[in-house]
Amino acid sequence: MSEQAKLTLGAKALEMPVMDGSIGPQVIDIRKMYAQTGAFTFDPGFTSTASCLSAITYIDGDEGVLLHRGYPIQQLAEHSSFPEVAYLLTEGELPTKEELDTFVYTITRHTMVHEQLMQFFRGFRRDAHPMAIMCGVVGALSAFYHDSTDIDDPKQRMIASHRLIAKMPTIAAMAYKYSVGQPFVYPDNSLSYTGNFLRMTFAVPAEPYIVNPVVERALDRIFILHADHEQNASTSTVRLAGSSGANPFACIAAGIACLWGPAHGGANEAALNMLREIGRPERIPEYIARAKDKDDPFRLMGFGHRVYKNYDPRATVMQQTVRELFAELKVSDPIFEVALQLEAMALNDPYFIEKKLFPNVDFYSGIILSAIGFPTSMFTALFALARTVGWVAQWNEMIGDPEQKIGRPRQLYTGAPQRDYVPISKR
Repeated sequence: MSEQAKLTLGAKALEMPVMDGSIGPQVIDIRKMYAQTGAFTFDPGFTSTASCLSAITYIDGDEGVLLHRGYPIQQLAEHSSFPEVAYLLTEGELPTKEELDTFVYTITRHTMVHEQLMQFFRGFRRDAHPMAIMCGVVGALSAFYHDSTDIDDPKQRMIASHRLIAKMPTIAAMAYKYSVGQPFVYPDNSLSYTGNFLRMTFAVPAEPYIVNPVVERALDRIFILHADHEQNASTSTVRLAGSSGANPFACIAAGIACLWGPAHGGANEAALNMLREIGRPERIPEYIARAKDKDDPFRLMGFGHRVYKNYDPRATVMQQTVRELFAELKVSDPIFEVALQLEAMALNDPYFIEKKLFPNVDFYSGIILSAIGFPTSMFTALFALARTVGWVAQWNEMIGDPEQKIGRPRQLYTGAPQRDYVPISKR
């Protein structure tokens, strides 16, 4: 931190420390800027502002790099499992076999929800969106589990973290079952984390349900790829809510609400709808032409990314997963052919190359989820299920950060200056 950045504002001069992370760009420490100059920065969306110190996830958008605790996402998706990645994100290191077995055992024993929540679910309308249900139910967990809401108690924080990771698949499956009018299916402790979720979602009492290992692995990879993604909108929301001292269940409910926005968690549904609109491979040139036309409102969904200015490293894994899943399920879907050909044409088109509009993870994940049998209304709920692990890890890191303060962004005020009140009779 020996290097200094210099700022001159009128007659005032300020030297600010330059901080270095383990990898990534340098960061100018502006914490004393307002006190010493009377001015602060303007940064809509906080795209040039680091709001915290974090050792969990690192993204290099220019190079297409995504690391969890230093491990490339491609390696984790290929060799790991979602529970192992959950342990890595929350504990900081890959587990030994004994540590992973203990973690899986603990999570498995927390998958059931309080029986009174069954009545809570029935208070929603039958046509309620699964995300609306998840917002309400997860927020209500603090009313059912008082013994894990004290954020100053490390043991309670650990129990709350385990409960959230364990119960989210149960709550998501219940939201789906409720929306289609089927009975809830209780967890089965003999199954894996992802296999158990598939059974709770698709099993019915009238017949046995056998988990397809290829489908299980495909969904497990989707969970891994969505587990955490640095300081995105929903993660920042969880941290901001947590900075006030709110209980962990309320913080995660806030993250779910933020994720629900179509600009954040709804991108895979939009990409799938676009592929369905195109419909046939021979119509691709027409839609690519429309995408290039500035006067046409049509946009290619699933291409480009707010952070990645190169190929999304998660998209490569998704493409291979789609191939494996479709081969296993013997799916012959023109939508998949549209996706493959659209990707190939876009990657070789100078327009897309120049603008760095590469396929992202949402381009393929919607196809996979649809092939498994999930309706589009469940896509964001599945995203929330997976991202809960990242939210929990980020929340715990924030609570343990001695430099963390309650979030309080500033503003550039553009309203009326001070003026005197005028009685209504004189207006």
